[in-house]
Amino acid sequence: MKKALLIINPSSGGEKAKEYAQLAQEKLNQSFDVLKIRHTKKSGDAKRFAKEAASEKYDSVLVMGGDGTVNEGISGLAEENYRPKFGFFPLGTVNDLARALDIPLDPKKAIDNFSIARTTSLDIGKINNSYFMNVVAIGAIPEAINNVDSEQKTKFGKLAYFISGFKELSNNETYSFLVTIDGKEQEITSSTLLIGSTNSIGGFESLLPEAKVNDGKLYLIYLKDPSLIQTIKAVPDLLKGVDEATANVGYLTFNQAVISLQDRNKKLATNVDGDEGDFLPVTIRILPTHLEVYH
Repeated sequence: MKKALLIINPSSGGEKAKEYAQLAQEKLNQSFDVLKIRHTKKSGDAKRFAKEAASEKYDSVLVMGGDGTVNEGISGLAEENYRPKFGFFPLGTVNDLARALDIPLDPKKAIDNFSIARTTSLDIGKINNSYFMNVVAIGAIPEAINNVDSEQKTKFGKLAYFISGFKELSNNETYSFLVTIDGKEQEITSSTLLIGSTNSIGGFESLLPEAKVNDGKLYLIYLKDPSLIQTIKAVPDLLKGVDEATANVGYLTFNQAVISLQDRNKKLATNVDGDEGDFLPVTIRILPTHLEVYH
């Protein structure tokens, strides 16, 4: 008997949220013998619901919500010995994982397209004791993203992130990072570091064209921009996609990294999958093919 849990974030999806929830329920009832539905009320609920489903040996856990809810669902499964198959119906602003998995961004199409016969493995990133599915950003752009409020996200989508990030870049604050990549230490001076596990970051689907959802690697890109002129030169390289180092952008692949500021008296927060994360220093690593996901 196949049991599935559908976790719904009722604050995602706007006016059509209830309609999407009904469509998802009808679709999933065609594939599972038992379907349990739980609604989130606060941050952390989706993670807890997913964790409980894993302990109760559910066959599948599915999430309906934005990137934050999807991250919570994945985080709830990541530490479990038994991990149910994972799926989601995107209702968020950016929906990077949906883009990387070629899941339709239109919720109705995503629901119609769902099939239990179509799965793939998915790498999961780990930063300290938390998990991510797409990106860890450190520096000027993420500092700006951390300040984008929910209303701006809803109204402007990924444009809100881009505008805020560009404003912050124009201030040209750079940081001196100490980065240990797979055991090799180096110094990097940059306004922004981006560590991605998929091709899509911030809604830009070709930012890391070589990245696959299950290639067992993390990708580090950073702007070589000690001055504003170099920042301006680096941004076009970044937006057209990075698959090798250039004069303006650094590029490395790795399995594990430790990142800190050379000035230990400074404080700098990370941004993890669009939400504020831990302050530096952080340890980041990849968990290869850690989940099986519907796509």
